[in-house]
Amino acid sequence: MTTKDIHTHSHTAYSSLDIPIFTKIYDLYKLFNQYLTSFPKGKRYTIGQKIDQTILEMIELVIMAGYLPREQKLPSLQKLSIKLDLLKILLRLANETKCIDSNKHQQILLQCLEIGRMLGGWIKTVKG
Repeated sequence: MTTKDIHTHSHTAYSSLDIPIFTKIYDLYKLFNQYLTSFPKGKRYTIGQKIDQTILEMIELVIMAGYLPREQKLPSLQKLSIKLDLLKILLRLANETKCIDSNKHQQILLQCLEIGRMLGGWIKTVKG
């Protein structure tokens, strides 16, 4: 494999991720990561880590769906929808247990709602 092949492959990988929902989830992860440091120490490695992992799994599912042919996307998108619902529940729990304040919770929730709208549209398109 030459340097040119590696560059071309990398470019292909990044350009296939040029979908708005990927960018939204990626930005959500960066935002949550800023807030994670303010979680109480004991909660940072329990619910904080679970939220972190859930968002990373969402990124993985979007990447998978982006690479799959249209007729094979639906299972990944449905799993992504479940992960998004789980994320909202975990975030509500984090807010109610004082791990994250209401303002930060609202900021993250707004992004989750936007991701949900985008995901709903994608699922509708795939279903035809």
